[in-house]
Amino acid sequence: MRTPVDHRARLSAAPRSTVRADVAVIGGGVVGHGIAYEVQRSGRSVALIDDAPGKGASWAAAGMLAPVSELHYQEEDLLELMLEASSHWPGFAAGITGATEADCGYLTTPTLAVGADAADRRALMDLRAVQQANGLGVEPLTVREARRREPLLSPAIACALDTPADHQVDPRRLVAALGLALAGAALGSPDLAVEGARDGYAVPDRASGLLWEDGKVAGARLGGGGSVLATETIVANGLQAGNLSGLPDGLELPLRPVHGDILRLAVPQHLQPLVTSTVRGLVHGVPVYIVPRQDGTVVIGATQREDALSDAVSAGGVYQLLRDAQALVPAVAELELLECTARARPGTPDNAPLLGRVPAAPGSAGAEAGNVPGLIIATGFFRHGVLLTPAAAAICTELLDGKSDSRWAPFSPERFSRPATAATTHPTKETV
Repeated sequence: MRTPVDHRARLSAAPRSTVRADVAVIGGGVVGHGIAYEVQRSGRSVALIDDAPGKGASWAAAGMLAPVSELHYQEEDLLELMLEASSHWPGFAAGITGATEADCGYLTTPTLAVGADAADRRALMDLRAVQQANGLGVEPLTVREARRREPLLSPAIACALDTPADHQVDPRRLVAALGLALAGAALGSPDLAVEGARDGYAVPDRASGLLWEDGKVAGARLGGGGSVLATETIVANGLQAGNLSGLPDGLELPLRPVHGDILRLAVPQHLQPLVTSTVRGLVHGVPVYIVPRQDGTVVIGATQREDALSDAVSAGGVYQLLRDAQALVPAVAELELLECTARARPGTPDNAPLLGRVPAAPGSAGAEAGNVPGLIIATGFFRHGVLLTPAAAAICTELLDGKSDSRWAPFSPERFSRPATAATTHPTKETV
């Protein structure tokens, strides 16, 4: 990684009142970092705006890259995007490691789907039929075969299925590695460095709204004062996207918080490895997963509730996770509980992301081009944010290059707007 001394002191200062970049990315979670990384690799300077980067939903995410296991009924439209993202992951991870020499926690270990009782077995086999109908590989194992691979699995499990295409990454390591890559490129190249941004790319503030100039989105207003001016602005700040001022009129971003509890536990030496594969289970119809990490810990998650108003951890959720994880791997009872975390994931009415440009209304500034100039939306990734990061990054970069792919039309961010193509500029929006 290149980090010349002559640039570091100048570029690590606090942000100035006005920061200028080719592209402003609002939101510094896994998705925002991934987009900023690919945009910067395309030769554009990037300002990544977030007052607590990586501490939102990304902080709690388990990082399962599971297009096969995450196939849900009536969500088949998502499958092509998930498979596209999965195909990007090896090169995406290798590029980050090559740029930084940092391990982003990407592992190609397989996934085992496990059922605790006969009803769970039927549910998993029914899902397998849907997976097979979509060309996905899921192979049943006998309980003996499964326990040969994972000796600490309970002998009482009802079934096991091998899913070799579903892998994992550590989101916390990933965000840190992406930050190193962004800083290394910015500090090593004056063309990519953003004056006044920390490490040449980071703006440690919250975006409060979009800025407009001559009918185009021209950057973001910062909550702490000041602004980021940019030719293109990508909104990737999860649940907060819909709260930004200055969104195009008629654009509805119906994001809902879906809270989940997640646990991190240390595995004592005599039990390592607890499991070598990611274990995704059903226990009396309730999902639970156990994800092994390289550092000798495991992640257990994740409950799902839509009635919570904060990131408070649910005592009942912790109990449920430990109870169900022990039903699949009894040795979980001997682990050391290190951390209980809860975060809200950004869901949409159809559980699919809001990804793409915003169509402009006839007669508006962007009508000739067909879209609101200077604006891309990338939010609402719900359960799939980590998996979809490299695909979202590639799609956003292609949009910056003036390219679009009809395969991703179902995820247009205006699909819930009324009327669907009525996004216009607003006379009272904040202007530069």
